[in-house]
Amino acid sequence: MPYIQLDVNAHYPAPMKQRLAGALMASYAEIMATDPRRITVAIRELGEGGIWRTTQAGADPEPAAMLVLDIRRGRPPEQRLRVARALCAHCVEMLDIAPERLNVEFTQHAGDEMLHPALGGFSPEWQPGGQ
Repeated sequence: MPYIQLDVNAHYPAPMKQRLAGALMASYAEIMATDPRRITVAIRELGEGGIWRTTQAGADPEPAAMLVLDIRRGRPPEQRLRVARALCAHCVEMLDIAPERLNVEFTQHAGDEMLHPALGGFSPEWQPGGQ
């Protein structure tokens, strides 16, 4: 953890997805005060018609995108809002996703629900000023 998952309708070239993953990782690591080696990014191209949202009551569903952030619990809402806005900005800028069609959802976990063999085992619980 964290695991950043972006679900989209379109298909993008691998170099573009790699640049986006790098930008998401860098912003997340800085804002959430974590070791960037803990971050994994998935860009899931569901294809045309793969994800939908209604932006106005009574309107037909429109193509959408969803950013799901599986994170260690403990960060204050202001910090989560800041990282959500930064990650959305990267998606809007790099993939030309309409901001009103991109939602963010957080799922928070205890550190012992995340195993990182390369980093020695379970993640520690998050603490302000810690990794």
